[in-house]
Amino acid sequence: MLQQVAEGVWIHESEFLQSNAVVVQGSVGVLLIDPGITRDELAVLASDLHELGQSVVAGFSTHPHWDHMLWHAAFGEAPRYGTARCTAASKEALSHADWKANLSETLPPDIADQIPLDDLFGQIVGLSANTEQIPWDGPSVRIIEHQGHAPGHAALFIEERGVLVAGDLLSDVLIPLLDWEAADPIEDYLAALQLLDGVADDVMVVIPGHGSVGDADQMRVRIKQDRSYIQALRDGGGADDPRLSAPLNKEWLPGVHGWQLQQIAQKRAHGRKFA
Repeated sequence: MLQQVAEGVWIHESEFLQSNAVVVQGSVGVLLIDPGITRDELAVLASDLHELGQSVVAGFSTHPHWDHMLWHAAFGEAPRYGTARCTAASKEALSHADWKANLSETLPPDIADQIPLDDLFGQIVGLSANTEQIPWDGPSVRIIEHQGHAPGHAALFIEERGVLVAGDLLSDVLIPLLDWEAADPIEDYLAALQLLDGVADDVMVVIPGHGSVGDADQMRVRIKQDRSYIQALRDGGGADDPRLSAPLNKEWLPGVHGWQLQQIAQKRAHGRKFA
């Protein structure tokens, strides 16, 4: 069910980790950002758009992780965009003959058979490097690209509506998850938070990829909380982050935190220094 969060902006929340698909009203249709997660949920989202009398005229994947590259035939054949780096990472992953088998091993086992890894999966079109706006007939959507969490990750700022679509940053239910294949994952994430802090004065609504929609005050709280976690993680801490003990996560997220600490230890063992 679509929930309106700002003028001309709706979300559709999935059961999996409170994943948020975002719908933005344009002149003749909608921009659809990160639709998910199961076949049934995607079908419901398509039905909701049909009931609103809206067609999808553009799509966008904020980053190249499986839960942000899904699609449904009922959305039509609108162009699905991503940053150049995001698209390159997606194409590289899909170029391997066994990509589906490899990806299937990483899916949540309770819903793995409900996730459509079909011919529509990951079929995104890379925008030219340094593209600043999504090319579509609707309100200006600024692309804020960074390398925190994943290659070519983009937050989207709908300036006319005061809405920031944060991708997998600024969650109230998940700790920051770093891209450990990057050369400097900690600095990349801190730089991403700095970019988002730069638009915070103009944001009235923040939509995370996973979690609850927040207002302007909550956005600043989340930036501070994410920054504090990253800095603590760098120094071997972070276990006191309240998101680790939330009912939704307490069975698995502490293990992810421990794994991130191990990644730092391994990099330091190989001579990597973190400021």
